[in-house]
Amino acid sequence: MTSASAFVAFHVTVCGVAELSGHTAVGVTHVLSILDPGFPDPDAFGAFGEHERLDLRFHDITDERPGMRLAQHEDVAALLQFGRDVATTPRAHLLVHCHMGISRSTAAMALILAQARPDRPAQEALAEVRRIRAQVWPNLRVIELGDELLGRNGEIVAAAVARYRHVVERRPEIGKMMTEMGRGREVQAAMGPPA
Repeated sequence: MTSASAFVAFHVTVCGVAELSGHTAVGVTHVLSILDPGFPDPDAFGAFGEHERLDLRFHDITDERPGMRLAQHEDVAALLQFGRDVATTPRAHLLVHCHMGISRSTAAMALILAQARPDRPAQEALAEVRRIRAQVWPNLRVIELGDELLGRNGEIVAAAVARYRHVVERRPEIGKMMTEMGRGREVQAAMGPPA
């Protein structure tokens, strides 16, 4: 979905790869592309007008796994710098995408919004992402690194955990699925510390 935002001064879009072709004519000025290492640039980029783009390549995981690349400090630092560039561009329109538009992209957008509005609670940045994108399960590793880099003392992490809790309480099967996918740390955070 593409949306003007009352939260920040630029337009924001979050989507998955399959949806990119639907955003080629909406005036996107900046694209943050987060995909698996080795995944080719989506063909849809050829149909976009002139734009700035940051390509990041790491897997949608929260902990080390053999043969997979975990998001690193430098990845999150780069996306935050890109967000600062967007915030200073007149009439900017930022599109953030990952494979499905649910985890890495929503984490990145939440951090960019929280960075742009340090005067507002992190929960509001997550709520804005949720307003823009119906399915939101932000990657905890990306959120943790961004929270640290922004000096938010766990506030953005707590907002993400509240989102996981909201989803798991209403759809327990999603918690089970995320655990089976190796994302159990997020589900455990949502359920709170063991009794």
